[in-house]
Amino acid sequence: MTTLTPYHAIKVDPDKCIGCTHCMKTCPTEAIRIKNGLAAINALRCVDCGNCLRSCPVDAFYVEHDNLHQIEDYKYRVALFPAVMIGQFHEKYSEDQIYQAVLKLGFTHIFEVEQPISLLVNEIKGQVREADSKPLISSFCPAIVRLIRSKYPSLVDNIIPLKVPHDLAAAFAIETLRKKGIEREEIGLFYVSPCSAKMAAVKRPLGEKESVVDGLINMKDFYNRIMQVISKDQVEDTSELRKHLRRDGILWSLPRGEARHFKQKSMAVDGINNVVKILERMENDNVPDLDFLELKSCHQGCAGGILLTGNRFLTVERLQKRSKRYPFIGEDDLGCVDCNAIEPTLKGEPILPNYVFALDADRMKALEKLQKMDRILCQLPGIDCGACGAPNCHALAEDMVQGKAKMTDCVFLQNRYLNENKIDVKRATRNLENTWGQNRFDADCNKKGGRNEGF
Repeated sequence: MTTLTPYHAIKVDPDKCIGCTHCMKTCPTEAIRIKNGLAAINALRCVDCGNCLRSCPVDAFYVEHDNLHQIEDYKYRVALFPAVMIGQFHEKYSEDQIYQAVLKLGFTHIFEVEQPISLLVNEIKGQVREADSKPLISSFCPAIVRLIRSKYPSLVDNIIPLKVPHDLAAAFAIETLRKKGIEREEIGLFYVSPCSAKMAAVKRPLGEKESVVDGLINMKDFYNRIMQVISKDQVEDTSELRKHLRRDGILWSLPRGEARHFKQKSMAVDGINNVVKILERMENDNVPDLDFLELKSCHQGCAGGILLTGNRFLTVERLQKRSKRYPFIGEDDLGCVDCNAIEPTLKGEPILPNYVFALDADRMKALEKLQKMDRILCQLPGIDCGACGAPNCHALAEDMVQGKAKMTDCVFLQNRYLNENKIDVKRATRNLENTWGQNRFDADCNKKGGRNEGF
């Protein structure tokens, strides 16, 4: 099941944006252009990887999320959060202190989303054994799934059609509470997300009609709220709330958290630019003989999520230490919970390609546009300066054949046309203002965007 209307959790604040091109240069799908002096996101190309938010020197990008007060609409309020959230906290805070703080915020139940991970591991292993085309690609990271279906559509059949851990944990929580006689209508499920991609995956999921999660919480905001109420004293034991958590689950969202279950026949890649290189090799059948590929958009996996407050390397270290206190997954990890009721919720519908990079739906017209692009590229300088408001000359040529840009958007060609008297100065100035906004080139000693500005 695919969604026709794209949703993106990342937004741009026009009052903060200075049109500096940092975001445009770092976007792996070339989804950003500068128009009228502001960053503009192409919703069809955006995969919610968060590179734009990381690179912005003035914090013009922000992540849209639900209000925490929304939990008050439910009698039973469930906090679903991944293990990486615990990894943000300094070692002086115990798991019991963190869990008690979450309960103080108004939640009645807590589930770390990796608790039922044994079901997911077994299902992935089964699909890998039966697969005709390998390597199979993990569907864990929604930014990677969106990247593949748009930029590498020939590889969508390699994506394992399984739902992500937070949906599995939601089903696990519902079944656990149902055993206690609680009706679904009374339960509010709120996912604390480490990144914008997972937020988008809840709002507009791929491979399912809708998510069972009722609300989204920004992990950075949640962390700050916990720090306001966390007790410095000894608190009561909450280990019963983590009785199904296993070492494999705590490490699941870190590099090789998934791939380790496939030993030598697997590979793990983190960082979306590194993932792009692997996918390009995979399209050309230039990868080793593998059964399973674990691909994560963020460096150090979810420990590097854009909504985490802590240093990603410290977070990884804390999670590795924490995991050693827990056993590995076994046969009866979920105890009395009916696994037969949860297993059907594992599988999603096949992911379909989304040909947003196609020049035209008509193949003949697409070929004509490609030939026109080649002719345009002969005229462009190939400097990839970004002064046209596009990330590189190739992107500008693509915009031109799609009717979204013109030759004079290139400042070098415009200068040549001025020397050849093909355009006048007034028109040249107007062209620059269309990209960079009015008065952008006036002298201003308070102008932002200098060396290390905002970093």
